[in-house]
Amino acid sequence: MSQQHTPHAGDDHAPDTDVVSLLMRQHGDIRNLFDEVERGTGEERRDAFHRLVRLLAVHETAEEEVVHPFARRNVTGGEQVVADRLEEEREAKETLATLDDMDTDDPKFMPQLLALRRDVQTHARAEERYEFIHIRRTADAGTLASMAKGIKAAEAMAPTRPHPGVESATANVALGPVAALMDRTKDAVRKAMNRRDS
Repeated sequence: MSQQHTPHAGDDHAPDTDVVSLLMRQHGDIRNLFDEVERGTGEERRDAFHRLVRLLAVHETAEEEVVHPFARRNVTGGEQVVADRLEEEREAKETLATLDDMDTDDPKFMPQLLALRRDVQTHARAEERYEFIHIRRTADAGTLASMAKGIKAAEAMAPTRPHPGVESATANVALGPVAALMDRTKDAVRKAMNRRDS
């Protein structure tokens, strides 16, 4: 019986001093977790789905704290670019909330998951095109590294694979409310970036 392994940011041991590379790898992690949920069954699918929920919540929160403020200040039409991304995120969160209330064995789960995947992938492509490319063009090495520190702090809040010996029921309890996870992520990002604003 082969152990499934979902790669996660940092597995390639590249230096995490470039926020764009780090975010692109996290987009890859999210795609891999969607794959894991789709091919899994029973407890395996439930576990992969809970990890996906955590990663999406943490990733989007980190982007709201790190990427969107930069885009607002540095991208032509940045306010609209960010407003469009936030609307995409809102729609994805609504679908995610519906899924979170479902059993992963429910026949309606997979069609909803596939809809979420489409939304998330469209959103990721828009971020890459309208935000990430501008970060890469305009941010100096120090800014890229500072932003990367914030993303790495957020990433620590959502491991993409379970710790050995942690049973799913325990992991589900540890998941806690997504809103609380997002608050802890904001705090971790702000602390890592030495920001005191609220």
